[in-house]
Amino acid sequence: MGFSALFAQHRVTGKVTSSEDGAPIPYVTVVVVGTTISTQTNLDGSYSINVPTGNNILRFTFMGMQTVNAEINGRAVVDLVMHPDVVALEDVVVVAYGTAKKESLTGSATVLDSQKLSKRVVANVTKALDGMSTGVITTSGSGQPGSGASVIIRGYGSINASQTPLYVVDGIPFNGSLNSINPADIESMTVLKDASSGALYGARGANGVIMITTKRAKGEKVSITYNGSAGISNRALKRYDMVNQTDFVNMTWESLRNSYCFDNGYSWEEAGTLASQGLADALGGELYNPFKNYTWATVIDPATGAVRADAKSAYDENWMDEIEHLNAFRHEHQLTVAGGTAKTKALMSLGFLDEDGILKTTSFQRFTGRANIDSQINDWVKTGLNLSASMTKSNSSGYTGSTYANVWYSAQFMAPIYPVWLKDDAGNDLLDELGNRQLDYGKTRPNLNDFSSVGTLYDDKFLSTGDNVSARTFLAIGSDQDSAGFLKGIKLTANFGVDFVNSNSTTFYNMYHGNAASSNGRLTKSNGRMLSYTFNQLLTWNRSFGNHTFDLLLGHEFYNYSYSYLTAQKTNLVDGILELRPGTTITDADSYSQAYRIESYLSRFNYNFKDKYYFSASFRTDGTSRFYKDSRWGNFWSVGANWRISQESFMRNVTWINNLAL
Repeated sequence: MGFSALFAQHRVTGKVTSSEDGAPIPYVTVVVVGTTISTQTNLDGSYSINVPTGNNILRFTFMGMQTVNAEINGRAVVDLVMHPDVVALEDVVVVAYGTAKKESLTGSATVLDSQKLSKRVVANVTKALDGMSTGVITTSGSGQPGSGASVIIRGYGSINASQTPLYVVDGIPFNGSLNSINPADIESMTVLKDASSGALYGARGANGVIMITTKRAKGEKVSITYNGSAGISNRALKRYDMVNQTDFVNMTWESLRNSYCFDNGYSWEEAGTLASQGLADALGGELYNPFKNYTWATVIDPATGAVRADAKSAYDENWMDEIEHLNAFRHEHQLTVAGGTAKTKALMSLGFLDEDGILKTTSFQRFTGRANIDSQINDWVKTGLNLSASMTKSNSSGYTGSTYANVWYSAQFMAPIYPVWLKDDAGNDLLDELGNRQLDYGKTRPNLNDFSSVGTLYDDKFLSTGDNVSARTFLAIGSDQDSAGFLKGIKLTANFGVDFVNSNSTTFYNMYHGNAASSNGRLTKSNGRMLSYTFNQLLTWNRSFGNHTFDLLLGHEFYNYSYSYLTAQKTNLVDGILELRPGTTITDADSYSQAYRIESYLSRFNYNFKDKYYFSASFRTDGTSRFYKDSRWGNFWSVGANWRISQESFMRNVTWINNLAL
């Protein structure tokens, strides 16, 4: 009787569903509290477990859901509804070739979830990192619409080499254009900062790794979501306070008078007379005299040494007003459809962005489409496919720095007496045969003559388009269920990813003014084509035995990259046609291609004891075709450890610390 009572048990069954949409939750761990007996729910969310007599509590755990302890109380069927655990979701970190709980990390990482990202109204995902992570330096870049930020992780590692981190999208290194990724499609971004975190990516992870995970369908219930936003942008810094026409003429006259007096020995009265006589030459002639009721020689009152009070200006044009787009408009739209069945779930999204720059004529447009599909074929096989495509169009300014062609630089230093638009002798606009205003190129202007910085916005063209296609697919074989027997926790996963970019650019320097006027215009057309693919095979084993948890990874990866570039340039163009064919003179033509391959073998070992002590070691060896065969392999390894002090018994009464690790 005593022997029979010791092993008496009864079977409990049930189903676990989500509180969000009522969908069944597979792979929920069900444990009889006080024993080592456990099982997992199947694809339908159902479970069955033998409960020894005397045990009355079942514990249900699932990553991203709140842990639930349910009393049996003699029932044969115990159904359960699980609720999302926001804190637990934030604690899951995407790491190299897998995921991990944040507290178990032996390296340094920062996670940005979709809620944080949604608060950043940006066109380029790199801009979302501004001020969001310690140890990450970001600079605003060129400021062109759609441009990205320069990202440097943990300081500068080299004077001459690239500082750009490796970007990984849905588990595969990404070689496409970053401005092709719609930030609204991103579920999370993880920044891996140190060697322990990024060593598994070898040489390409030397500058840090940024892991981008896109959104996926979370339940069976079909949901249709539209998000739209609109806004305006302006300069963050106010303009400098500049002198007006009267002040500028006064100061120019005073400068001439002082030069005649103190440098050349003339009397004060003689210097004033000579200054009035030389004012026309100093300022470019009567064409640029806005005070049409006086000449340059008479506009200064000798009694006051200033512009006469009754001098009337015929025009007053501000160059900064002509280049700056006040309240530049931006609008973005996103339509997402998600849902599926217990076994197959899909998410599809369409996005559109149209952004005007604060510099007139600059703009950025992007069309994006994405489809993410996951299918649990059976208890042993899971597969998925991610597809994304985008089209981008950018109109930018090709002038930077402090050159006079940089309109931001030159426009603010243009004296207020010089008009933007061509004037007649009375100060009125001179119109062309179509009734349009004509730019004044300053033929007799003392400074920046035969040139108009405003004209570079309207007459020069810097256009670029990009077509981006990316695909990610995987096939995983294995199971974490007890029914797998000794194969429990063993998984073989094959991942394949491909990125394709086709980019075109047009650079046109006009035939009216500037350094291309003498050659009747200059036009350059360029095309770049990039194709890269990655194929890896990963064997993992993850098992827990009492207080001990082991996580092993063995893998092989092959990476192939190819790029081709073609460009041509012609001069002596036909006005109004931005094509090479009408040009008569070929001044440049070039093409080249690049191709290389990387083969890698990688491994990782993680150990966890009582969720307090963690140890991690990784090793990767890379071989690249860019080096000679006898010296093309390099080894990369890391070792890390983590002690969760907050889990120790002497910290249990310290309620104001959630997690303390060393």
